[in-house]
Amino acid sequence: MTSRAANLLIVILLWAALYLPGLGSLAIKGEEGRRILPGITMLETGNYLVPQVGGETYFRKPPLINWLVAASFKIFGQPNEWTARMPSVIAVLLVALAFATVARPSLGPRGSTIAAVIWLINAGIIEKGRLIEIEGLYVSLCALAIIFWLSFWEQKKSAWLIWTVPFVFLGLGWLAKGPVHLLFFYGVVIAVIWKERRWRALFHPAHFVGIAVMLGIFAAWAIPFLQAAGHATATTKWSQQFTGRLRGTDFQFGRWIFNIPHGVLYLLPWVIFLPLVRSENFTAEKDRQLAQALTWGALVPFVIVNLVPGSIPRYAMPALVPACWLLAMTFCEENLRWPRWLRSKSFSVNARRRTIIGIVVLACLAMWTYAIAVVPKMDRRQRIKRLAAQIEAAIPQSETVYALDPNYQPIFFYLRSKLVYASEIDEVPTGARYLLVRPEREQEVMESNRWAPRQPHRIMRSTDYRKESILLLKIE
Repeated sequence: MTSRAANLLIVILLWAALYLPGLGSLAIKGEEGRRILPGITMLETGNYLVPQVGGETYFRKPPLINWLVAASFKIFGQPNEWTARMPSVIAVLLVALAFATVARPSLGPRGSTIAAVIWLINAGIIEKGRLIEIEGLYVSLCALAIIFWLSFWEQKKSAWLIWTVPFVFLGLGWLAKGPVHLLFFYGVVIAVIWKERRWRALFHPAHFVGIAVMLGIFAAWAIPFLQAAGHATATTKWSQQFTGRLRGTDFQFGRWIFNIPHGVLYLLPWVIFLPLVRSENFTAEKDRQLAQALTWGALVPFVIVNLVPGSIPRYAMPALVPACWLLAMTFCEENLRWPRWLRSKSFSVNARRRTIIGIVVLACLAMWTYAIAVVPKMDRRQRIKRLAAQIEAAIPQSETVYALDPNYQPIFFYLRSKLVYASEIDEVPTGARYLLVRPEREQEVMESNRWAPRQPHRIMRSTDYRKESILLLKIE
């Protein structure tokens, strides 16, 4: 049995080996720019209340991830891919440490370390936790809430600890993405309480105080934001986004039908051990009860979310948390056997230890191979950097560039020229010399007399990985 300090060291070293190699080597992709650019704007303007993308208010997500990106840039003093992604990888580390420390009295020294290892090594968390996407942060906050609640509940802590501390993380989860994580949190809570028949615990005053704390954390930003951004506009945007998911505005049956299989694959490689999670493998009645509760607490929200017409598999990633706990419990049982349809073979403690060590070694080797041998050859992903460099080369040093109604342009992260956003042509100064504009507004700019007798003409067209273009015009 290893000491607490040794277990923590193992967890930290494993995290560093998996999440730091090549972290900043690839250009931003997907939605990363929507998390980064508002943070940059916040640092430039000092307005941390209203997130902005392309000079326009960004209503689709709350700003916690933008705040963390801005803080990371401020702390490290350098805006780049590595510092942008640090909030995600640190959030993943905090969950692993919570498994190894907070859950230790419940899972035991071995079980808590195994839970941390399963959390760090699974396809979903490795994929999202190494990007500055919302899921890395959002799922981690939900994980912290579940770990603290379940640990305190199992340890029979004070109701005020059980029902208040987790709700701090739930409140931050609202600030990261919204309230969907509550389905996964309460899925576990209600399943555990149902199995123990302790329904009165839900009505303890501490629970209502916890809910008030959670709502208060979100309201501390949402109320002034609504006042600054316009109550009607913001609530309409939020309502449209939520109902759009339920209605399946972008519904594609071919993609939707694979939601559940895809979501299950997020648990790789550990998904192959799920057949071990059977009541007969748990010797203590209390463990059987908890295992059944966690099974239902993970499965029901997972299925519900994946069946929503507008859903995609990553929305159900918080279900990974009870799965990690459940598998850790299972691996710690003394007499573990595979089900009969697998010939009911015994899975000894030594075999489990070798299996886990093997998975850790293979995961680390795969990640280092990826960072050293694969990333340098992924030249296609660096295209956005080359496009930014081409634009920079066409603009004299210290020249101000005006972006006219640009929408979301990830290439802006790599521009080092001073960039000023403008919604309309009249907002661009008459003395401007360089203008970035979308193709659909090029004709409008060309026909404008705003800069007469000077005239704009195109000097470059840039097309990024989304097949979206931006034009660089020079006015002379």
